[in-house]
Amino acid sequence: MSRTLSPLSVPYRVFQRGSGVLVALAFVALGGGLPTVGPAGPLVLLAFVGVAAIGLVGYEVTYVRRFSYELSGDTLDIESGVFSRRSREIPIRRIQNVDISRNVLQRLLGIALVSFETAGGGETEARLRFVSFEEAKRLQGELGRLKRREADEGRESDSDEWDRDSDAGAVGETGAGGGVDSGTGAAAGVDGERDGVGREDPGRVGLDEPERTELFALDRNELAILGALSIDLRVPGLLFLAVSTLGSTVVSGYLSVVPGVALVIVAAVLVVAVALVSWVVGAAAAIVEYYDFRLVRAGDELQYERGLLQRYDGSIPFEKIQTLTIAENPLKRRFGYATLYIETAGYAPGSSGGSRGSEAAIPIAEREHVLELVETLEPVGDVDLERPPKRARERYLVRYLLVVGALFAALFAARSLLSLSVPWWPPLLLVPVALAYAHAAWLNRGHWLGDHHVVTRNGVLRRETKIVPYYRIQTIIDSRTVFQRRRDLATVTIDTAGSLSLGGQDAAAVDVAGERADELREGLEARLDRAVEAYRAGRAGVGIRDRYDSEAADSTADGATADETETTNGTTADESAAEDSETGDSGAGDGSAADPHDS
Repeated sequence: MSRTLSPLSVPYRVFQRGSGVLVALAFVALGGGLPTVGPAGPLVLLAFVGVAAIGLVGYEVTYVRRFSYELSGDTLDIESGVFSRRSREIPIRRIQNVDISRNVLQRLLGIALVSFETAGGGETEARLRFVSFEEAKRLQGELGRLKRREADEGRESDSDEWDRDSDAGAVGETGAGGGVDSGTGAAAGVDGERDGVGREDPGRVGLDEPERTELFALDRNELAILGALSIDLRVPGLLFLAVSTLGSTVVSGYLSVVPGVALVIVAAVLVVAVALVSWVVGAAAAIVEYYDFRLVRAGDELQYERGLLQRYDGSIPFEKIQTLTIAENPLKRRFGYATLYIETAGYAPGSSGGSRGSEAAIPIAEREHVLELVETLEPVGDVDLERPPKRARERYLVRYLLVVGALFAALFAARSLLSLSVPWWPPLLLVPVALAYAHAAWLNRGHWLGDHHVVTRNGVLRRETKIVPYYRIQTIIDSRTVFQRRRDLATVTIDTAGSLSLGGQDAAAVDVAGERADELREGLEARLDRAVEAYRAGRAGVGIRDRYDSEAADSTADGATADETETTNGTTADESAAEDSETGDSGAGDGSAADPHDS
């Protein structure tokens, strides 16, 4: 049965459109731009405004009455338009997210904006402006139920097809050598317990009401900590842009009259002021965005609620999750906190325009709590990151010293050629900073190939540890710049279908040795094939402890024996890896050489 928008959306839509017109008329009136039509002018103006208001109300009432939508078994059908009609059919299988947002006024009226996002798109496919909040939740739940039913049917079909192929392969192996392929045997042994490990069995758990488990809730103390440890790095760039465009004349005149020493003191004060403003802006933005944050697992998806002024209520389907990212800035690392981001395929739930490409599953929590959720979604086990060779650190040092040298040359040239009283020596104070930063960049960089995941870590001011399951890899890129080739270094990029890939923010093993890069590329390609096969058979996926033998894919890809799978008694080498992690690179000051779990 088709439904229409909420009647309360009419006054809100009238207010939304009419307020802009009234503001424009007010500016015109204050500027004397309204025409004078004699003594009857005010009455004519009021009559014009009244007719426009009646017309606007009539249009919105007609729009709401002629807008209809219906959720059938296979499609979401939407019909809209007043003067020209538009009909759309959106297949249920293409709908990736159903997000609900409400600002303060919408919450007072009890209405909500419902956005439907489709796979592979960075923009909203369709919106319902506006329905009741209860109807919005019903749509979200009903679409989730339909998608779960479709996913279960697809998994059963894929599993049956895989079983038939496996049986055929087993017959071929038996006829040739009297044995059964080890991958087929593993699949047969796990297929019966697949539902008990991860995804729910439709026969045991109802599709209409999936089991809901709260994974995380941000309390007031954690919200305060989130604000205190948040810094908006966009502020310095915006201030620099404002000064360079609006205050260039004032700054140049100031430089010509202020003594050199005083100029250094003023510059130091400005740096502190910019840092303070960045911290205040970052704290306010974090508190407003993540107020009353909650994360719940419902069946095969994550559902979240967050926001103070604009309340978001959305979902993250498991099948769309591409990468898990643990993000830490220096303050968070110092006090033992971290943020967990989930990158999805083509769309960032709850973000404006889908531009971010990821959603914070945990805005901030103690690092151990973040790692527990990582293990719930993608059981990684113990990780032993391998750093780049030490010659990469020399490359970083040369790079940062060149920056210092460029600053020194610029100040020296300004002092000599332009007769400015600018001291030439301040850049020399940055030499120790360049030394420390080069070492920190090397210390916080590493990669690891596990049985079922590849893990990379990069960054100092924003350190990101990315966890990518093999079955999500789309492209493996081996790149070597001119400067890298001089030191026999390379970068191996693990590309996924996530939207952050478009901005070059994929997981990457940066500045590894050339020979190691070849091993990584070959190992990833071999493990990818078996991982995709296991994923299609339901033996791998988010929320599932992956059940397939990656050692058969490539036992030499990772040089450490702790990364290989022991299949003799059904156990893994994670037990020995846990012991090795205590003696391996664990001595680095902030634990950067340890795994993302720092266990």
